[in-house]
Amino acid sequence: MNTSMPWHLTAALALALSLAACGDRDAAAPTAPASSAPAPPPAPSTDQWIGQWNGPEGTFVRITGGNGHYDVTVQNLDGPRTFVGMAVGDAIGFERDGKQEVLRASNGEQTGMKWLAGKKDCLKVRTGEGYCRD
Repeated sequence: MNTSMPWHLTAALALALSLAACGDRDAAAPTAPASSAPAPPPAPSTDQWIGQWNGPEGTFVRITGGNGHYDVTVQNLDGPRTFVGMAVGDAIGFERDGKQEVLRASNGEQTGMKWLAGKKDCLKVRTGEGYCRD
């Protein structure tokens, strides 16, 4: 008794198995991600502060620039002076007269200045030095 398969059935079976193996390999192969440039990092929250913030008696702070790098112009009773500022978390740090200063979000009461009491959208360097938009 001949237990071997006829050659044409053997060939058909071999072809079917090889095609099935190719199909499985393709299904399991990882797909390549679509190539695209990485998204730029989001702008720091301090970029929302760009513009002028007013204090009492003609004082103000004006912030220009963006993406975490700023020019901070402070107008006080001695006149305007500009400093280089950098985003530091949710604040802008700058050096003035050899001292590190930090400009932070505030409200009128937190500035400690009676002229700004009741204001909601403010920036404060320290108690007694603040600026508001509203």
